[in-house]
Amino acid sequence: MQNFRNLLVWQKSHSLTIHVYNITKNFPNTELFGLTSQLRRASSSIPTNIAEGCGRGSDKDFGRFIQIALGSASETEYLLLLSNELGYITKNDSEIVILETEEVKKMLTTLLKTLNYK
Repeated sequence: MQNFRNLLVWQKSHSLTIHVYNITKNFPNTELFGLTSQLRRASSSIPTNIAEGCGRGSDKDFGRFIQIALGSASETEYLLLLSNELGYITKNDSEIVILETEEVKKMLTTLLKTLNYK
């Protein structure tokens, strides 16, 4: 068992989540229970699953949670694209946060390979 706060991928995904919360503050009120909520839940699921996986007893269990985090990162990426196309976030903000998301996805993929998770 390791401290999840020491993992760079957790730190980056936590930062991504904070960024998502900040940009969704300006979403329309009509999206509060729709896209705003979905995007926040998807992004926060990434560091949450990393943290939960760190609390598990084996690399296999940890890998399963990393795989879930990777799925949440892909969901986050799509929702950011959608948010931009709907005009809720600027192209610039979208590009910045999508780059953050892609970096986290690469780190999660590398971690899965390190764990030899299949």
